[in-house]
Amino acid sequence: MSNSISVSFNDEPPGSIDPVRVENFISEVLKDLNLKNWDISLLFCDDAFIQNLNKQYRDIDSPTDVLSFEQGDEYFDEAGETRFMAGDIVISLDSLSFNAEEFNVDINEELKRLIVHGILHLNGMDHSDNSPEQEMLKFQEELLMQYKNMEIYRV
Repeated sequence: MSNSISVSFNDEPPGSIDPVRVENFISEVLKDLNLKNWDISLLFCDDAFIQNLNKQYRDIDSPTDVLSFEQGDEYFDEAGETRFMAGDIVISLDSLSFNAEEFNVDINEELKRLIVHGILHLNGMDHSDNSPEQEMLKFQEELLMQYKNMEIYRV
């Protein structure tokens, strides 16, 4: 049984993001984390959309780069196999571009970082702030090293 990954856009998808490459990247991360039979969705949006979600669910009236909505429900599919409804990740393309420029990193690297960050949250990891000493963030950066040469964003 494999993971089920859905990638979508709340607006016209930019030509720079290939949903198949993104799905393949997520598959690799889930495999490397030994996460099987996961159902996960990723929605790309703009700052206005993610700001509305951030206000509604976190009571923070500002945009953010990535949000994760953990569902954590197990269910049985038609074949009787146990599946895990992990949840949803939402990434703002506006914040993605801003972060890449602000932190002076390649946009491909930042996109992978945001996706991994979302997956780790769906897997139950958390951090109290964004300092690099946080265990989750250290693990995130170690994990990202494995995918250094994987291109998911076309410039």
